[in-house]
Parts: sequence; C-alpha cells; structure tokens
Amino acid sequence: MSGMSSVGMSLNPESLMSNQTQTQLRAKDIIAEDLEYICGNLTEEFGTMAGKSLLITGGAGFLGYYFVKSVLHWNQKQDSAQQIRLTVYDNYSRGVPSWLTDLKDDPTLTLLKHDMTQPLPSDMGDFQYIIHAASIASPTFYRRDPIGTMDANVNGLRNLLEYFKNQRDQGKEVGGFLFFSSSEIYGDPTPENIPTPEDYRGNVSCTGPRACYDEAKRYGETLCVNFAQQYGLPIKSARPFNNYGPGLKITDRRLLPDFARDVFSGRDITMLSDGSPKRTFCYSADSITGYYKVLVKGHPGEAYNIGIETPEISVAELAERVVAISKELFGYEGKVIRKVSEDKDYLIDNPNRRCPVIEKARTHLGYNPTILIEEGLRRSLIWYQDNQEAEDA
Repeated sequence: MSGMSSVGMSLNPESLMSNQTQTQLRAKDIIAEDLEYICGNLTEEFGTMAGKSLLITGGAGFLGYYFVKSVLHWNQKQDSAQQIRLTVYDNYSRGVPSWLTDLKDDPTLTLLKHDMTQPLPSDMGDFQYIIHAASIASPTFYRRDPIGTMDANVNGLRNLLEYFKNQRDQGKEVGGFLFFSSSEIYGDPTPENIPTPEDYRGNVSCTGPRACYDEAKRYGETLCVNFAQQYGLPIKSARPFNNYGPGLKITDRRLLPDFARDVFSGRDITMLSDGSPKRTFCYSADSITGYYKVLVKGHPGEAYNIGIETPEISVAELAERVVAISKELFGYEGKVIRKVSEDKDYLIDNPNRRCPVIEKARTHLGYNPTILIEEGLRRSLIWYQDNQEAEDA
C-alpha cells in the first residue's frame, strides 16, 4: 500500500488508495500489506529474537493469526541462522483454523496440541521467548467455561513461569516472557480515570459474570510481578484494549464479527444494547506490533497498555460506521436496529468506557499505532468478505 516505508511504517490517510481500488482488494492483499507493516515496525525486535526459539500458547486464536504469520513472514527473508524457531501450543477447543493448517509445512513452525490447564509436556525443549496467550477472551465463550478460563490464566501461567525460572536456573538463556492480561482488569473505571493509565487500580467485581476472566488476569499479573521481582526474570504483561482485525473469526460473538455476520447475511445490524458504551478500537496489525515490543523491550515486572487513544466512539457509532463502509464497499442496504438480549447477564459489569493512556508504551517501547478506525474497519470488512466460513457456532 502507498504510504508504507521499510522502516517505521505507517498508513498515511493522505496517500491511501482510492475507494474504488480498495473495493478490489481481497483478504490476501490485506494480509500481505499488514505483514509488511508489522515486520517493518519490528526490525529491531525480530532482530533481537533472530536464531532463538519462541513459544506461543493459544497461538490458534485471534491474535495468534498475526503473531504466527508475522514471524514466518520475517523468516522468509532471513537465512536459516537468523530465523526465529516458532512453536505453537493450543488445545483447539474451537477447532483447528484453516489458516494454521495451511502453514503446517513451514520448517520454522512446530504445532502441538496441548491444553494449558494441564501440566506442561515433559519434553518441551528450550525456549528463550514465551508468549502466554492461551485464554478464552470472548465473554460469550468464557462464561460457558469459567473454571477452564481461570485455570489457563492462573495454573497454566504458573507452570510456564516455573519452566522459565528453571531454564534460567540451569544456565540457559531467557530472553523474554509476555503474559496476556487485559484492559478488563480495570473493570468499569471512574470518570476521572479515563483515559486510563497503568497505575489505575481498577473498579472490578470479583463475583460477577465476567469475574472469571477479569480476576484471573489480575491474579496472573500478580504472579508475573512477583516472579520477575523475586527471581530477577524478564517477565512482562500486556493489557490489550479492544483489538479487532483479520483473524478474529466471524463466529467469535464480539462486536465487529457480529456486525460483519449481519452485513454478509444481508440483514440489518442488530445491537443488543442502547449502544452508548464507548471504546477505542485498535487494529490487529498495530496491536501485534505493540505486543512483540513488550516481549522484547518491556521493563521486567511491568504492565503496558496496548491500544490506541483515539477516536473513542460509542458502540452505536461503530455500528453506523460499519453500515456506511459496507454500503460503499459491497452495496449493503441494511441499517442498525436495536433489540434486547435474551441473556439476562449480557450487560452486567460491561464497562461504560474503555480508553487507554499509552504514553508508557510510547516512551519505553517506541510503540506508535497509526491505523485509525475508518481504515481498520475497511481492511477488516474486506478480510471478512473472504472469511465468512463458520468454523464454530
């Protein structure tokens, strides 16, 4: 895409393709451009990881899509000594995604079925870098298995932290450990704490329908901080703020996938609320860049907000933007309608606003998200046009 350069890439709104040209893009074009963007912004970080081994748990999920593809894309341009050796653990509880099986023959990728609620394999081998992203993240799904959600975020994390410590104790290199926390650890922030900085302590229910996820993430961060401090290990946490983009399956039951399902089914977009909660939405190519920066350059024992500061828009406005962009791209003729959810707990503990302060990530990591909501939605909807298969319900 025009506006991309080889170093410090950004998407320049003034040099974006015309709308007519963008409607001719397909998912493969979006992915190719995003991977160039990610790798161009991670030259230093991937260079640091060159020749090392990386383990990603939960790598078959939404964020695994660009986590995995970006490393393999980088590897294609390196000689064998500089390639990152990537291993993915996943229990495939929601199926094996076709994008992952398409990569199974890549010699730098190892896929292993493993449930992170169970003990680690006895023959793990050596990993210098670990990303623990094995957790159900969609409220619809984690409320169906609250114990499993907590186990992956607490017991699974503890096992990995012990492994990481043992590696160091055996004199082996440990480069970095990243725990995927969540902006949900802030609960529903008070107005004076929005935008929300990392030092805000949160306003969280420990017993509500979202508590299995929120509190597991909070305790997970406590584990990480204390392992980092007590044992001097390079362990960091990332707090994602409303990521979206390619890889987020149309059946995920989060906002944008639900809206996309309505669009491509030719029906009106249905909102199960008044649409007043506000969010900032961070496109996955930007968020993945941030997560790798936390892994490699983050300060031990610290957590980083990874998202984008602006624009903060309501769910209703997001839906209207999806309608407008879909009309332009696909000739969509639907509108936004409102209904009441049959799930009595649907909106309990749902935050009214979610907006990050990312100055810490900018300062410590050089994190600089550039893909704004209009361009991100356009790219996401083009991707969904070619990825409507319902791999699960």
